[in-house]
Amino acid sequence: MQKKQGSRPKSTGGHRPKLGTHKAQSHSMQAGAGKSSQESSTRQYTVKEPAELLTFLLEKLSSLGRNAVKAILARGQVAVNGKAVTAYNYPLQPEMTVTINKDKVVEDIPLAGMTILHEDNDVIVIQKDAGLLSIATDTQENQITAYRQLTAHVRNHDPKSRIFVVHRLDRDTSGVMMFAKNEQAQQHLQNTWQESVKERTYVALVEGMVRKPEGTISSWLKEHAKSLKMFSTPYPNDGQHAVTHYKTLQANKSFSLLEVNLETGRKNQIRVHMQDIGHPVAGDKKYGSKSKEINRLGLHARVLAFLHPTTGQLMRFETHIPKVFLNPFKEPGVKK
Repeated sequence: MQKKQGSRPKSTGGHRPKLGTHKAQSHSMQAGAGKSSQESSTRQYTVKEPAELLTFLLEKLSSLGRNAVKAILARGQVAVNGKAVTAYNYPLQPEMTVTINKDKVVEDIPLAGMTILHEDNDVIVIQKDAGLLSIATDTQENQITAYRQLTAHVRNHDPKSRIFVVHRLDRDTSGVMMFAKNEQAQQHLQNTWQESVKERTYVALVEGMVRKPEGTISSWLKEHAKSLKMFSTPYPNDGQHAVTHYKTLQANKSFSLLEVNLETGRKNQIRVHMQDIGHPVAGDKKYGSKSKEINRLGLHARVLAFLHPTTGQLMRFETHIPKVFLNPFKEPGVKK
């Protein structure tokens, strides 16, 4: 299966990364699917064979002259997999979706602290920066969140569109996460999470040298009523069962870089389990970290692979390990 690498936006709250929608075995949207008020002005096609964009448009819009088709393309009224394209020779591949809007041109709004990796009728997959909330709580209702920005993004194209939460990443955890674009997709993913999610891999920079190169941590997690901190209870069946698998990628006497796979997805699971084995996640003051080596939480959701809720197709998104996680392992004198 072909992997798609997500671009790495800088991890700063004020950063406004360039909006990009990248195909990674994306769900094909069939021409004419769904009735809407824009049906007469918007056409959608699924590419069947390789072609250049202008050639493809001239064939599909055969009732228009060549200059009229070029004008539609130049005005940004053509999108490939949801991203506006103006290049005549843009290479199309089978299963790509080409959308032509004959009326208005919709400019994508800038997104802060996140990048869209994939979007179709049912799901949006993003890469989130550390520091951005996934979704606000009652006490954070005025803050910028991934959820709020994506809602504005989809309503920019269709005022009736909505975003539905499927899972979350902690504010200070970066990496891949997804939202649903309709309630059916959300319910399917949440109800079949254990079966639908085929891979959920993190990288964690933790304090100290983890002696055992790989292992499994299993415990029952509960939330403290006052502090809201999660903790492992010594009593079996008391709380939610959590299982974390890890293996060491790099280590020195001060830090270890771990690849972490979740068998269960509990709140703060990795953070609690790393504290349990005496190696808290770097920068995680809440769960026992003393280090300030990287000035952020050393946790990144690197891979998310799941079965598409409508097509059943396996989709996999993999991102780079944040460079700052590798700094503790560089030789003295090497520029960071």
